[in-house]
Amino acid sequence: MSRRITIASLIWGFSILLSRMIGLVREAVIGRVLGGGHEADAFWTAFVIPDFLNYLLAGGALSIVFIPIFGGYLARGAERSGWESFSRIANLLVLILGIVMIILWFSVPVLANIVAPGFDSTQTAKLILLTRIVLPAQIFHIIGGLLSAALQARDRHILPALAPLIYTSCIVAGGLIGGREAGAFGFAWGVVAGSVLGPFGLPLIGCLRMKMAWYLRVRLFHSDVRAYLLRSLPIMLAWSIVVVDDWFLRRFGSLIGEGAISTLQYAKTLMKVPMGVFGLAAGVAAYPTLTRLLARGENQEAYRTMSGAIRHMLVLAFGSQVILTCAGPEIARVIYGNRLLPGQHTAIGIALGILSLSLWAWAAQTLAARGFYAMGNTWIPPVLGTAVALAAYPLYGFLGNQYGINGLATATSIAISTYVILLLICLRKRFDNPRDRMGAFFLRILPPLMLAIGSGLLYRKLLTPSGNLLSGFTAALIGAVIFIGTGMLTGLQEMRTIMDRIIFRIRGTT
Repeated sequence: MSRRITIASLIWGFSILLSRMIGLVREAVIGRVLGGGHEADAFWTAFVIPDFLNYLLAGGALSIVFIPIFGGYLARGAERSGWESFSRIANLLVLILGIVMIILWFSVPVLANIVAPGFDSTQTAKLILLTRIVLPAQIFHIIGGLLSAALQARDRHILPALAPLIYTSCIVAGGLIGGREAGAFGFAWGVVAGSVLGPFGLPLIGCLRMKMAWYLRVRLFHSDVRAYLLRSLPIMLAWSIVVVDDWFLRRFGSLIGEGAISTLQYAKTLMKVPMGVFGLAAGVAAYPTLTRLLARGENQEAYRTMSGAIRHMLVLAFGSQVILTCAGPEIARVIYGNRLLPGQHTAIGIALGILSLSLWAWAAQTLAARGFYAMGNTWIPPVLGTAVALAAYPLYGFLGNQYGINGLATATSIAISTYVILLLICLRKRFDNPRDRMGAFFLRILPPLMLAIGSGLLYRKLLTPSGNLLSGFTAALIGAVIFIGTGMLTGLQEMRTIMDRIIFRIRGTT
């Protein structure tokens, strides 16, 4: 079982690492083509309404909801019935998508003023056009998610893992082909092409190889359709802080002024690199195994597996936080080039440091939420996330109004950290006599973390007033060495395990 998770983790980890690296190339191209002003703000905001449609139909949770349904048929040797179940759910989604997309298409001019109330008429007009281009891509994302779930239920992870790479590469290609003349529209058409070829096309190829059967049947009252709707309902109706944080940042960012949305987007994208590699990869890879362990009643083994994965992932997340905080402006300069607004590299670096305070939480929530989903409980994570979002909404408005970009970044860190702390507490209560050593883990890792960040920032302040690239990355190196060294000295077992694995792999390649 652990070997299966390891293999899946390697596949997803490698894929997500490549995806994040290609994502950085995408950000670099966008930064150099669009810059960091009005056009970039409009481009990033154009995803709010399409993302809303995806969220409304629980597109991001399709694999989580459908894997247990399809996997159950496979376990009983009833693959044909599994494809019948797939067909009923997929056909229902296509029907709903068609209706809702038409409504949203004609409602975009009204919704644009709600999404970005601070945009002027020119920006709003561009936002409307970009949104209408990107909107249809959600059809392929959502149906592709269902196809990916069918593959993952068979522990076939390669094609679903490659899909984001194709998607991101197409966005880059669209921007490069369109160049500065097409501007944001080149990237938008790249989004559409990427969604067809990547999230939809690759899983479709994999399912065809599995001799899939897609029947043209719609039965609203079939047990599997009811199960899908009941499990997806809380995700559809809820407004979890994990998703709406982007919406909040763009809405309140539009009221701050030119470049605010882009600054926050660029900073959050940099934070998402380690978040995806360490958090999302572990969550996606572990989910099928957690589901099987819980189905067999091995609850303690499931919790031990999950909590151990969380602790090891947090070590990597905190180490990444040290680097991002100590060298944020320099990383932004390398990635986004010189077409940004004056002082925007520094602004991105500061926002990145603030957002990185919650990097641990962004990474941990991917595993913690899947712990609930593996138990068949799809209510607690979205409902809890919605409660935090409602409570935090005024905080975004207040901090954004008082402290601008840094205030919004602070609101994000407070909100997501609060959500994950509550989520972990609730998850722990679902198991009898849980032993996760989480309290002792945090007591051991926080001192090395604070010492490492403090040392890196002190080096920057006292010895490198010019803030050039070399000094910034030297500060990050100093912070990383101190974090690893003090973690080893304080007996942090997870740190030692990770370092042993790294040393073993290095020796194995020499």
